[in-house]
Amino acid sequence: MVKLNKIYTKTGDKGTTGLVSGARVAKHNIRISAYGTVDETNAAIGLAVVALKSETAIPADQQQTISEMLLRIQNDLFDLGADLATPEIPGSPEPEYPPLRIVPAQVTRLENEIDQLNEELEPLKSFILPGGTQTAAYLHLARTISRRAERLMVELAETEAEIVSQASLQYINRLSDHLFVIGRYVNDKGKTDILWTPGANR
Repeated sequence: MVKLNKIYTKTGDKGTTGLVSGARVAKHNIRISAYGTVDETNAAIGLAVVALKSETAIPADQQQTISEMLLRIQNDLFDLGADLATPEIPGSPEPEYPPLRIVPAQVTRLENEIDQLNEELEPLKSFILPGGTQTAAYLHLARTISRRAERLMVELAETEAEIVSQASLQYINRLSDHLFVIGRYVNDKGKTDILWTPGANR
């Protein structure tokens, strides 16, 4: 159970922050940047969840389905943040409580949902511009932020003495695909997507 009694602690006033292990690292440390960007992705998804409630053109049952998917993802992203904030250190003693880690089942759920939604979409004939409904625009914003989180996680994984689990890397990779598909879904299942016209304004 997480219990937050005090919001500010002053422990970060000198530019460091604490990992779950208690170790302190610089706030610009790539691990901090990685899970901070995961948190940023989560906030953008929150905007999409709120916008979805006012999308009158989307049937209530579809709104419910998408909202539930997005809320599950938001919860997963807290799991991912906790995973990244708890570095795996080879040779260290087993902790009293197992650290929270992303597991393959969470990746599989994303893949299944992508396939489920994609079956109902208009086939893509061009790249699409971010936009359409307000919800879709926020989802595309979240998608691009999640791609940045992925780049940082890959960089972290390639850093000497740093470990990022395969399941975490798979999850963040599938997430951007998931958000892309949902973005199309809320654009009348792709019918109101805004297509890219190469060289249109030259």
